[in-house]
Amino acid sequence: MIILGLTGSIGMGKSTTTRLFAEAGAATWNADDAVHALYAPGGAAVEPVGQAFPGVVVDGAVDRDRLARALGDDRDAFRRLETLVHPLVAQGRLAELDGARSAGVRLAVLDIPLLFETGGDRAVDAVVVVTAPPEVQAQRVLSRPGMSRARFDAILARQTPDADKRARADFLVDTSRGLDAARAQVNAIVGTVLDPSWTPPRRGLPSGGEPGQ
Repeated sequence: MIILGLTGSIGMGKSTTTRLFAEAGAATWNADDAVHALYAPGGAAVEPVGQAFPGVVVDGAVDRDRLARALGDDRDAFRRLETLVHPLVAQGRLAELDGARSAGVRLAVLDIPLLFETGGDRAVDAVVVVTAPPEVQAQRVLSRPGMSRARFDAILARQTPDADKRARADFLVDTSRGLDAARAQVNAIVGTVLDPSWTPPRRGLPSGGEPGQ
């Protein structure tokens, strides 16, 4: 099974691109969705996160707004949260990949916003970076409810710059040219990686290995 890591900065269109890969027949997994499930009532992260950050659990679920306020710009707090959540995310992802492999799936795509930041790019067959011009990115993000320029800048400061991501990519998907153009780029990537003559540029996912969140 070929495993692609898909990443990109905020507002670049990762979710749409992941959906296009699913339409093309790939099994897909989304890190943000996995975290939402862990924070939901009954989720495995609710108790440990609530103990580490008192007051962020409301009605049995982690309130993401309260958690964001508790974290602020404290890098140590972010690292403490990551040590709690990342292993749980990885456990679920490994189970998903094992299931896909057992089902004979030929291509899996992991949508991981912090793929480069966590070193996960070393544990997939190739990396797809979703990109768009800065002005398009800013327009998309700043139109979201509750988003401010200061919050946008703080998020960007924690992410690898888009230019660096593009330089390290094996494949690019530019989402600024419309859905049909993005779909064509995705289909071309799928055709390339499923060609028997294609050689993965990265080491691939070893048995029992896991890319980072």
